[in-house]
Amino acid sequence: MTEDRLALDRRHMLGLGAAAIATVASGRVSAASKPAKPFLWGAATAGHQVEGNNVNADIWLLEQVDPTVFAEPSGDACDSLHRWREDVAIVKALGLNAYRFSVEWSRIEPAPGQFSQAYLDHYARIVDRCREQGLAPVVTFNHFTTPRWFAAAGGWENSDAPDLFARYCDKVARAMAAGMSHALTFNEPNLALGGRWSASPPPPAFMDRIAACVAAAAKASGSDRFSLLNTGDPAPMIPGVTAAHVKGREAIRAARGDLPIGLSLAIPDNVAVVENSAIERKRADVYGPFFAVMDKDDFVGVQTYGRAYVGAERDVEIPADVPRRPGGGEWYPAAVGNVVRYAHEATGLPVMVTENGIDAADDAERERFIPEAIASVEAARKDGVPVLGYIHWSLLDNFEWFSGYGPKFGLVAVDRQTFKRTVKPSAKRLGAIARAGGTGAR
Repeated sequence: MTEDRLALDRRHMLGLGAAAIATVASGRVSAASKPAKPFLWGAATAGHQVEGNNVNADIWLLEQVDPTVFAEPSGDACDSLHRWREDVAIVKALGLNAYRFSVEWSRIEPAPGQFSQAYLDHYARIVDRCREQGLAPVVTFNHFTTPRWFAAAGGWENSDAPDLFARYCDKVARAMAAGMSHALTFNEPNLALGGRWSASPPPPAFMDRIAACVAAAAKASGSDRFSLLNTGDPAPMIPGVTAAHVKGREAIRAARGDLPIGLSLAIPDNVAVVENSAIERKRADVYGPFFAVMDKDDFVGVQTYGRAYVGAERDVEIPADVPRRPGGGEWYPAAVGNVVRYAHEATGLPVMVTENGIDAADDAERERFIPEAIASVEAARKDGVPVLGYIHWSLLDNFEWFSGYGPKFGLVAVDRQTFKRTVKPSAKRLGAIARAGGTGAR
């Protein structure tokens, strides 16, 4: 979800193993001993954005305080906490073979050291239902949100953060890793770093509002701090996040040695537009800290929403002569294929497209976008890039952070009052491509 924009709303404000459940292994299984896995065609959601009433989460509190920077509170969201079976059924009915979703740390550990067996069982049931339906469960352990108590204790700047995250990962993995297809420790932990390079940084007044919102949350928590990765200076937090990835990976692998593990990164298709472009400095700053700790990962997830034009010091505005979308943004679905190539070249790892999509009120635009984007990924595959899957963001029109329920990224519309799901034509187009094994733009 767009990478060079500010903070929590990375788009509007500011990249099947459906065979029988694998046997838990004591060590990693060599690639040569495992059969090739089918290509993953999927759709994604994230807990806080679809479940509703995630009251113990840091973001929930930021939504409630005065002042707040959120357009509206998440509230019931899409009520997927109760309607998840319907969501899984939609993914299956579309002809997809993978469902990416996240588990909510704040539900599983609502107070320090107090783990909810009921919620561990809840998420394990989602994993099991996916398997029963022939869907690969791609599970994200942290999709931005953390428990309120974690943020009030210093968040990722807290020296205990990596160990606390690893403890949580251990609990989750031991409850449900046996059924997972792939595990992602973090979702776009580099997002705020990318925001520092934006061609249109937010005005000081907006940053002041964020600071006031965070200060109000700290006061409401009885703390002198309330630290979130995407609402402050990310630099002091990155070492804690990268160490947490390493320790979390170790904890997950201890529970199941052959489970493929990675993390996702927000990566636009960076384009150098001047001879002395800062593109390599940008890459070192925004992706380098994470690439450095992915040496023992099994894959890299990429989340791509367009191109970024890199000038001599930072990103610059979109060139005047590029094809445009109705709202003025650039039309370039092939960005994701270019990022797939870059991520593999930079890491040597197989690549999974864990998010790709567009905010489009007119679904016809999304229906046109999907085959062109997939064609670019297929071209990379034909050139030998090991791509594990294409997972579209998002399954549902959901809560898009600062922007509330305004943006429409979903393959499925959700009535805000009744929660009725209505499948859009674009969803059927993606499903047809998946059932055909990939047809690109044809």
